[in-house]
Amino acid sequence: MIILQKNRLAKAILFATLTGSLAACGALDGDDGQDGIDGRVSNGADGIAGSNGTDGTNGTDGHNTGSALTRLATVPLGAEVTGAFLTENGDLFFNVQHPDSNNAIADANGKVVNSGSVGVLTGVDMNKLPMNLVSSPVPISDTEKQTVMTAYGQYQILGQTNEVFNSLPNGLGNTYAVDGTTLVVENHNPDYNGFIQTADNEGYLFTNWEHIMGGMSRMKLSKNAESGLWAVDSDDVTMLDFGKYGTVANCFGSVTPWNTPLSSEEWGGPGEATYAWNNVAEKDGAASFAAYTAPGEDVESASVFPNIYRYHYILEVKEPTSATPTPIKHFAMGRYAHENGIVMPDEKTVYLSDDSTGGVFFKFVADVAKDLTAGTLYAAKVTQDAGSDEPMVTGFDVEWIELAHGSNDEIETWISEYDAIDFDDYVADRSSYLTDADAIAWAAGEAKYLATNVKSTAAEDAGYEAENLYAGAVTAGRDMDNRVAFLESRRAARAKGATAEWRKFEGVSINQKRAKEAVEGVDLVAGETVEDAYVYFAISYMNKTMTDGVGAIHLSPRVSDCGGVYRMKLEAGYDVNRIEPVVMGSTYRGSLDKPERCDVNSLSQPDNVIVMDDGRLVIGEDGFQTNNTLWMYNPKVND
Repeated sequence: MIILQKNRLAKAILFATLTGSLAACGALDGDDGQDGIDGRVSNGADGIAGSNGTDGTNGTDGHNTGSALTRLATVPLGAEVTGAFLTENGDLFFNVQHPDSNNAIADANGKVVNSGSVGVLTGVDMNKLPMNLVSSPVPISDTEKQTVMTAYGQYQILGQTNEVFNSLPNGLGNTYAVDGTTLVVENHNPDYNGFIQTADNEGYLFTNWEHIMGGMSRMKLSKNAESGLWAVDSDDVTMLDFGKYGTVANCFGSVTPWNTPLSSEEWGGPGEATYAWNNVAEKDGAASFAAYTAPGEDVESASVFPNIYRYHYILEVKEPTSATPTPIKHFAMGRYAHENGIVMPDEKTVYLSDDSTGGVFFKFVADVAKDLTAGTLYAAKVTQDAGSDEPMVTGFDVEWIELAHGSNDEIETWISEYDAIDFDDYVADRSSYLTDADAIAWAAGEAKYLATNVKSTAAEDAGYEAENLYAGAVTAGRDMDNRVAFLESRRAARAKGATAEWRKFEGVSINQKRAKEAVEGVDLVAGETVEDAYVYFAISYMNKTMTDGVGAIHLSPRVSDCGGVYRMKLEAGYDVNRIEPVVMGSTYRGSLDKPERCDVNSLSQPDNVIVMDDGRLVIGEDGFQTNNTLWMYNPKVND
């Protein structure tokens, strides 16, 4: 018997909204056409069954983005991934920064992720994950989009913005003024995490809270060895005391080889416009800081006008597990938009990122191991590979330019000279603070700062204008010193010929074991002989000063807003002299000079990087995706 199968057409209903008037087109409706004639059905005979085909040969492994990138987790709508920190025991902490306040769906533990959240991946030892992994899918459903989705283990929230603990009735993350009672900001921006172990399955988690004004929390944690779940000691949760001047925009950080947390003050100040800090026309910036230093007072008559030179440094938390941990600002590491600093195993060399537009890559070498209070600050001058501008294959040679030697005590003496400045001291087209004219005179080796109202022809020739053509009022006419290297580090580096063209230079990271084994030959990494180790860093935006065709860095804009990750091989003495690309984001749609989107299966604005013992990278994303991703990347795929 012949069975006839008729093809069925799947019908779809299309809804459209008309935004214009048909009459405006100037045409009439046409007449209905005649009905068509029904087609004939043909009953053909059955065909002869074909013979079975032979099996095809096995294919070779493909080489694509997916072979190296694994999507470990996605975070809820509105959030970026921050604070990735991996412990020796394979515990991965990471945060959900500024999620959408409209998120309303609870996760498997009953937590709604609509406020800043600090958490950890449970039920999995990250250090034991195999090389062949599958990715967590791109979120589709509302539940997937509004909760933390993981490829392995389960995300456990440890604390959220405003959460109250026995020892912290004012709520986690919140910043209170110097009086201890006036709320400055409700902070939904948890960033860096650093875990200091005190015993097996026990320790303190330090978390940066990034805002104006900023903060850092410390939570006492313990892990159940059987279930793998963590518990917070409600009697031992605090926000650290940053003293009279407080802290600002605490961004990423690291833990030193001697087990102290490093925090970083990033954004929030006037950036390159420091010279106009006390211009009353720009008072909103100063008011944000004065809310901490002079709570309840109007900034124009504040008893403590905020001295901008007291902000934007690296901080070290001394005695982190004591009853009263003490944050100390390391002025000797320079003042700029710090993302983070990473200390090498020699306990002296520190690589530091400047998260800005037109930023500088810095290095600090301490005088004494484990003591970051005094040392020499350097800035990198880079030379791009000749004839190459494709970000995926273009590297840079590095030359280090010495800026100056300094100590915290010496630099704080200089800083204090600006404490008494306020709006009353402002003079149009002049500055109370250090200017580019000062930086140029310092770099040229002048014996004195320019006198008041004497124009710097060198600054004018370099293209500077207005305030930056004259010496700052505090130092005008005085003997030259090195303060500009530490209070205006980017200006000083630029004047000395360093490269000031990096765009959004983000987290810097190494693996201490791999670094020490490669440089010193100490066998530390199980199952592998490490001959080469690298300092890694992320660039979240690769545009503007990196693609403008001017200066030392002039890359193609192909990667644009998607960013990428670079590395620098560690040489003898923990020096680096070469930057090379590792993995880049991938754009689609738009044109080469103006790409519009970042591929969801590639990087979208990598923010921070950590390096595992086996050399793989964990990369947190701060991009334009609907749900940002925590990636794992294996750099050996392209080696």
